[in-house]
Amino acid sequence: MEKYKVGVIGATGMVGQRFVTLMENHPWFQLTALAASPRSAGRPYEEAVAGRWAMKSPIPQEAKALVVLDAQADVDKIAGMVDFVFCAVDMKKDEIKALEERYAKAECPVVSNNSANRWTDDVPMVVPELNAGHIRIIDAQRKRLGTRRGFIAVKSNCSIQSYAPLLTPLIRAGYDIEKVLVCTYQAISGAGKTFERWPEMVDNLIPYIGGEEEKSEQEPLKVWGHIEGDKIIKADGPSITAQCLRVPVSDGHTAAAFVTFKEGKKPTEEQIKEIWKGFKGRAQELDLPSAPKQFIHYFEEPDRPQAHTERDLEGGMAISAGRLRPDSQYDCKFVGLSHNTLRGAAGGGVLLAELLCAEGYIDHK
Repeated sequence: MEKYKVGVIGATGMVGQRFVTLMENHPWFQLTALAASPRSAGRPYEEAVAGRWAMKSPIPQEAKALVVLDAQADVDKIAGMVDFVFCAVDMKKDEIKALEERYAKAECPVVSNNSANRWTDDVPMVVPELNAGHIRIIDAQRKRLGTRRGFIAVKSNCSIQSYAPLLTPLIRAGYDIEKVLVCTYQAISGAGKTFERWPEMVDNLIPYIGGEEEKSEQEPLKVWGHIEGDKIIKADGPSITAQCLRVPVSDGHTAAAFVTFKEGKKPTEEQIKEIWKGFKGRAQELDLPSAPKQFIHYFEEPDRPQAHTERDLEGGMAISAGRLRPDSQYDCKFVGLSHNTLRGAAGGGVLLAELLCAEGYIDHK
């Protein structure tokens, strides 16, 4: 097949670097343009990231010599070079929102890792296995923007992907969840850091991540919401309360979740495990290149899942679960794990882009 030409906006940051590595040998996508801030613009990518390449794999050969463009000054030039862009810029929210809209209005679809547009009414916030149908709101968004091709689609916050994918199959199976308490233990790469850059995190734990608890409590409700007219209406529940901690782990967000079901039918532990095992989403139906074959992996061992051994399952795109058991105050509790810069960030963005291409929302120019 003819490959889609792809740009990465914010290519020098950690998530941008991850996007660059995921484009290497991708069967559908060809890395064509890289953009970042003015201080990196005009230099070959290899030079622009010298001394701050944070990935375990080397810089892809195809990216090394690409001259970095100015993410803000070269919007029209970049839009003319590519079929769509991934966006992972580090700017103020209002500036990100404006920049992403500029690309969309330049008829360049934007698949964003940023949070700036997650609560824009007609911007879909998609986990392809959970709410692929939300991409239909793009038709309304294009009318608002006055575009033919251009639009913005976003992926959700990395933290919710360690527990929302485990709650969604239960809701789909007809079990009404009343409330959820979740504590997340989040890797330092979620802050764009490595231990070399953040030595204070060695042998340390920080019980605060700015804005993360609000995102963790609210974003699942948009994912579970529905399209009504020209907007996505968030779900009324379940009620979620969250506590988010930064822990000394390089990659992998872990969640400890406690769940209470509404009065009526409640699943047994075995039923929950069977529901998780059998759950497939649109990404699996379409057999998208980045989609895990088995979305949820359950581990019976009492000390699993562990970030070090489970975060890279199925290319880092699977969700791991374990320790499902009764609770003295809630109906049940379990532990979930997802790779935060793969499933939770760039990998989730790539999977979303694959969905948008497969469903006809991104085409070749």
